Amino acid sequence: MMGMISAKQMQKCFSLWMYDCHQATGGDVIAIDGKTLRGTYDKGRRQGAIHMVSAFSAANQVVIGQVKTSEKSNEITAIPELLKLLDIRGCLVSVI
Repeated sequence: MMGMISAKQMQKCFSLWMYDCHQATGGDVIAIDGKTLRGTYDKGRRQGAIHMVSAFSAANQVVIGQVKTSEKSNEITAIPELLKLLDIRGCLVSVI
């Protein structure tokens, strides 16, 4: 069933749900960081590992949004895309 859901649509729904549950407030620190997910490299299909860029709310202690990048070097280009998904006006954004 999960395989039938569009990854982009799931990402959008997740971000909206997290926003409803944990709204970032003015003065909150949002840490932006990229990580490579362990165990996602598929040698048989010659498919590289999955890289994600996430936004973490320090006040709420949860990830409030994330986007997938094709390569680790694309993290910088993924950050503006991630920030467009979030309403973080008045927050301090830190890129780690």
